[in-house]
Amino acid sequence: MKRRAFLSAAALGSLATAPVFSQTPAAGLHLKITGLKTFVVNVGSVNWVFVKIHTNQGLTGLGEGSVTSKEATIAEAIREHERFLVGKDPTEIERLWQAMFRYPRWRGGPVLNSAISAVEIALWDILGKAVGLPIYRLLGGACRDRIRMYVHAGGQTPEEAARNALAVRERGYTALKWAPFEPRQNTISARDQVRRAVARMEAQRKALGDDFDILIDAHGRLTPVVAAEACQALEPLRPFFVEEPTQPEDLDTLAWLGARTRVPLATGERLFTKYGFADLCARHLVSYVQPDVVHAGGILECKKIGAIAEAHSIEVTLHNPQSEVSTLASLHVDACTPNCVIQEMVDNRAPWIKDLFFGGAVKIKNGYAELPDRPGLGVDLDEKVAAQHPYKPVNRQNWTWEDGAAADS
Repeated sequence: MKRRAFLSAAALGSLATAPVFSQTPAAGLHLKITGLKTFVVNVGSVNWVFVKIHTNQGLTGLGEGSVTSKEATIAEAIREHERFLVGKDPTEIERLWQAMFRYPRWRGGPVLNSAISAVEIALWDILGKAVGLPIYRLLGGACRDRIRMYVHAGGQTPEEAARNALAVRERGYTALKWAPFEPRQNTISARDQVRRAVARMEAQRKALGDDFDILIDAHGRLTPVVAAEACQALEPLRPFFVEEPTQPEDLDTLAWLGARTRVPLATGERLFTKYGFADLCARHLVSYVQPDVVHAGGILECKKIGAIAEAHSIEVTLHNPQSEVSTLASLHVDACTPNCVIQEMVDNRAPWIKDLFFGGAVKIKNGYAELPDRPGLGVDLDEKVAAQHPYKPVNRQNWTWEDGAAADS
């Protein structure tokens, strides 16, 4: 005799109201990509680059691929994917990513990977909207209740640095980051950089006390010898980490520095895809990796990078000085990746920028972001506002050493 299964009335009721994922809207819509459109929006010192991917059923997906001072190039690189993407199923995200990465043969670098990242984020946005779920719910679901955030604050003098840091704490945050190794009048003096950076961080630490985290961004501006001197001088002030103390091209320099300081090190905003992080993590050269979701390959690629780091007991803090699109894409990764411990965000934008997006403002409470709760990415671009702020060429600052040689900026 076959066993008969009996369900309670409550269980039957829950089944009746539960979503049937074998019959999701995505499966029934037979989605196909019909085209894409790029938007380059000037926001003052930078331009942001967005893409909207359109489908045959009216669903659209929004992505971002902003790269400072190369925005027009990025927009064209995104547009070049259209002839491959049209007619494809936008829900086959891994297949399309692999094709965009492998088929052209030439791959790597900020332009190609940022273009792929923009498309990939938009594809996830379409899939999430199609099934009515936030993206992180499609990547394993939440592994945390909220996401710790940090914002930026600096200052030209110790007094200004301390005042600005206190203002960040008053807004409810428990961490900030800044880049104190800047030149005077566009000319870099290495020893002057270190002295000024230490003096201003000392003022911040005195004002904030020991329970507030200060993150330092060296921005790849230091020579190895100066980086070692700077990290050793900062050790008593307990920075959360020193970011990009060396150039990303040479991991041996990073290893050399790590042997000479107790300060936690971080890097990764200029590394791309899982392949760029594999050796870095295997050699345990940093305490934190910092992939950028709009450069490193997109949402799923950052999730994979997080898994590589997790296997080596390395934590993740995603790089994100870009727009609300980048911030929300990062939060979806943070929500479902166990070793994502803190998230960068810029919160001092021009007032009009809030009108550039609708539907998905990041909700911050006591220095933590709430998990995204809208289907897909959770934000859309107001094309009319975007058109009011068209692309304007922007050059990064041109810094030199004291002898006139070009320096990293």
